Amino acid sequence: MAVLENIQPAGKGEVMIYAPYYPKNKQKTLPKALGLYQIGAIEGERIIEGGEPIPFVASWYVSKLPSEMTSCRLQFDAQADLSYSVTLPNNQFVDYLIDLLMGFARDGVIDFPKDFYRELLGLRKD
Repeated sequence: MAVLENIQPAGKGEVMIYAPYYPKNKQKTLPKALGLYQIGAIEGERIIEGGEPIPFVASWYVSKLPSEMTSCRLQFDAQADLSYSVTLPNNQFVDYLIDLLMGFARDGVIDFPKDFYRELLGLRKD
């Protein structure tokens, strides 16, 4: 599983393909987010307000193009009945990985942003 400090940033060519999808404030984190994306899995903790964090393992299918679809699976607390999956465009999933890395830099916790969980649970309002 990925240890965030040891992730190798993606190369310039790959970053250039994805860069147009993100605002300037996220482009600095993009190379490392793509490096994490290439690993295909991460362990983290979902922070629950007023409760104990719930550990999770996230894994996803890796492909090359921003417009291709990826399928991400999250399993909470190593329990098969607490397993969820979502399919979304790579550029959107990498955006969630950028938010995860920015959150880790800010809070020291490996967790996806709230919008990712809304998408995962089918609560997204488009």
